[in-house]
Amino acid sequence: MSPTKSKRKGEKIEPKYRVVPGPEAFLPPAAASMGVTLPDQGQGLVEGEVIREEEAIEAAARKLLSAKVPTIFPGPLVLWNWSEDSPEMARATKYLADAVPARIIPMPDYRPKYPRVYPEVEINPNHPNLTIWHNKIDVCLFVGVHCHQANIALKIIRGGSPCYTIAMCAFSGDDDANITIRDVTAQTMRRLADAVLRLKREGAGPS
Repeated sequence: MSPTKSKRKGEKIEPKYRVVPGPEAFLPPAAASMGVTLPDQGQGLVEGEVIREEEAIEAAARKLLSAKVPTIFPGPLVLWNWSEDSPEMARATKYLADAVPARIIPMPDYRPKYPRVYPEVEINPNHPNLTIWHNKIDVCLFVGVHCHQANIALKIIRGGSPCYTIAMCAFSGDDDANITIRDVTAQTMRRLADAVLRLKREGAGPS
């Protein structure tokens, strides 16, 4: 073992960074800068730990069912009929919302809403905590939100609120969420909804 990798006796080992709900800091660090890596295909992240996708789906389902105010934030990729897949993703998102049941607050665009934000009807990516605080949301799920806006909003939520975040990502996942699942399709959303329904039959629910 090289000297750079050896540990002196009594040397303190820093604990691994975990992506847990906040409030963490006024400006929380990007998870990637703290050593969190994105999952490979067939995997997901739960609080910064890489696990199998099925386990991540199960964890997300349990979090949604344990919430007092579970809320889904669909973005433009779900709300706009921009591709052949969009209508089916919208139907799958509604299926999940009905299964939980969860509130739906849309994120139709990313333009700042000034001078007034209406957090009861729409999330403003530039001020997501207003929506979280106003509605007392303890678990939220992002779906169909472009990566650059999801990164910003998820960090703000983690920095200033105790809300547990779940990001369903069509690409490589979002390491700034407490739970993220990658390569998400309408079928993935239905699998999550089916996991919710199965857990409900088994007696899972708010504590």
